Amino acid sequence: MKHDFSSLQPDRPPIITSEIELIRFYHDTNVKAAVEQMIAGTYVLVEELYSDGLGILAELKRTLLVYYTDTKFQGQRDYRSAFREVSHRLLVEVKGHKLLVKKAPKIGWLEVLYPEISEFYISFPEIQGMNSAWQWYQKGIEVKTLGITLHPFYGTYFPTRFEHLTLFDRWLKKYVGSKEKAIEIGVGSGILSFQLIQNGFETIFATDTNKNAIIGVAQECKRLGYDEKITLNHGDLFENCDVKADVIVFNPPWLLAKHTLEEGLDKAIYYEKELFPRFFEQAQKHLTCNGKIVLLFSNLAQVIDEQSAHPIIEELRTNERFRKELHLRHDVSASSKKTKRTDAREHEKVELWVLAQQ
Repeated sequence: MKHDFSSLQPDRPPIITSEIELIRFYHDTNVKAAVEQMIAGTYVLVEELYSDGLGILAELKRTLLVYYTDTKFQGQRDYRSAFREVSHRLLVEVKGHKLLVKKAPKIGWLEVLYPEISEFYISFPEIQGMNSAWQWYQKGIEVKTLGITLHPFYGTYFPTRFEHLTLFDRWLKKYVGSKEKAIEIGVGSGILSFQLIQNGFETIFATDTNKNAIIGVAQECKRLGYDEKITLNHGDLFENCDVKADVIVFNPPWLLAKHTLEEGLDKAIYYEKELFPRFFEQAQKHLTCNGKIVLLFSNLAQVIDEQSAHPIIEELRTNERFRKELHLRHDVSASSKKTKRTDAREHEKVELWVLAQQ
């Protein structure tokens, strides 16, 4: 690893350090009245029990669902947007890097992400997200295609289903080309780069626009002993890359954004319209003569909307830069054995595309 990321500051949830007008919620405060105040634009501070915050958010959901009755994809996204805006007016206080409310979880990110300040207000949903992320970080994620457990840094995308990783593993084991250099675009939690290393690739140039991803993979590389194999870069697509690779790997977001994207996980799920044209134009310049582009994708957008364009198919149809060498598909199982999917996602398939230059 050629870069020092000690000065790279992670993205972190916004906090409030100044005094603000708010309503204090105690255990015997009227929950419905507090929710109405939040909808009207007022901050509400949870004062006593952590569970009080959970109760307020549950009541907020019930209240908003009276107004947001559309169960289709767009309707549910509108509901989630409204819930996000209002729920972030529910605050909890932090002092000494700990939540002041009783029976609250211990969240290490409060000290890791805010080392310079120990007293502030933060929204309850952000605390929920940090708590979940801290549990994943401590417990780790077992990745069977790697045979190791990874510890994803806060704000970094990591998979909860692994069919696409299985497809990539299957392809890697049959690949017989040069393994001198590879590039991964959107390194995320580092899984694909680690798969490349375990399958004999000598050096990887891995990049991501998410600072937290770069910080997290740097830590994992040090822990796993991959420092000399991976060069990390915080940047957009092939920015700062002077490498020509035998293999370029990209597991892009799977859904076209119809909203303004936020930094971090939002960009791991949704992509802007120009992402794929920019990727293919730049990839052509960073591929060796016999090099391959490997894309891990999904037909989820087409399942949700049959009229939705498939960006890889569009590239092959409209340009003469690449030709399809391989296309594999795999059914997607439920995230949990207890999950019974009844929506359109039961028809989803993950895809592996291998493209070569014309």
